[in-house]
Amino acid sequence: MDRSVGIREVAEAARVSVGTVSNVLNKPDRVSQATLDRVLGVMDGLGFVRNGLARQLRMGTGTTLGMIVLNVANPFFADLAHACEAAGERVGQTVVLGSSDQLEAREDRYLDLFEEQRVRGMLVAPLDGITARMRQLRARGMPLVLFDIHGDPGFCSISLDGRAGGAMVARHLIETGRRHIAFLGGPRHQVEDRWLGAQDVCAGNQGVRLSHVDTRDQTIAEGRAAGAVIEAMPQHERPDAVFAANDLLALGLLQALVLSEGIRVPEDIAIVGYDDIDYAQSAVVPLSTVRQSTELLAERAIELVLAESNDPEHEHQQLRLPPELMVRESSAPR
Repeated sequence: MDRSVGIREVAEAARVSVGTVSNVLNKPDRVSQATLDRVLGVMDGLGFVRNGLARQLRMGTGTTLGMIVLNVANPFFADLAHACEAAGERVGQTVVLGSSDQLEAREDRYLDLFEEQRVRGMLVAPLDGITARMRQLRARGMPLVLFDIHGDPGFCSISLDGRAGGAMVARHLIETGRRHIAFLGGPRHQVEDRWLGAQDVCAGNQGVRLSHVDTRDQTIAEGRAAGAVIEAMPQHERPDAVFAANDLLALGLLQALVLSEGIRVPEDIAIVGYDDIDYAQSAVVPLSTVRQSTELLAERAIELVLAESNDPEHEHQQLRLPPELMVRESSAPR
């Protein structure tokens, strides 16, 4: 029975040590060009199982992109990952997905893994901004495109214009007669642009109050917990509108308020979310929200990472896509 060719057979045929073959696969900078060419040639000739990687090393390019999202259980990131896979396939690239689950150590492990696998580039939704590890990868020539990161000229990035989206929501709620808007969401640094956009509008409207209800995460459970807090407030202290930093928070809040006694949505409290996930429109009270086009985000992200891969000296771009407010029953005028 035939068996797979291993690195020992490659080493013997190329007349080098097993360690040299390992370096060719994992640390090619430690191997002379002549030895590298000889070993890669033997790999191709023997049909070594990783000859796809060998060709990638020889040609300086590949067909695999690594992607790291904050939480693949979040429908927005699941949709974004699916859209990136589809956009990559259209241009001959395979997107391999990892979820940091908002854990710094896991984010670093995926960055290390994708670098070790010599991916062509990475698409990353960072946990806490640009890290030293990301800057190190960029300095080594790894193309990186970041989601929801702004203003760093050393990286390509793409996002919805969150500040404009936050301003759009606040303006809409004020126009429907609301005067005490609570912004629901955290950690704060992940949703800062949406909060600042709401602040911009509320500060310019006399008699409008904007408060903040922090959360540890952006999940349905956190939204339900916030609903219990709001329900327990004295009536004169309750907000008459809530702008949730994402749709999961908004849906959890909606569940809690619908089940409460004496609080009606939208008559007593209007709710607006962010992302326009599939569940938003089919909620028991259809949810107003800010739409992010995952298809457009994916297309632009793939374009950016391949452009950087093809030309490491290219000029980095920080793209911000315009938001779109989807008005539904949860924020109907009084």
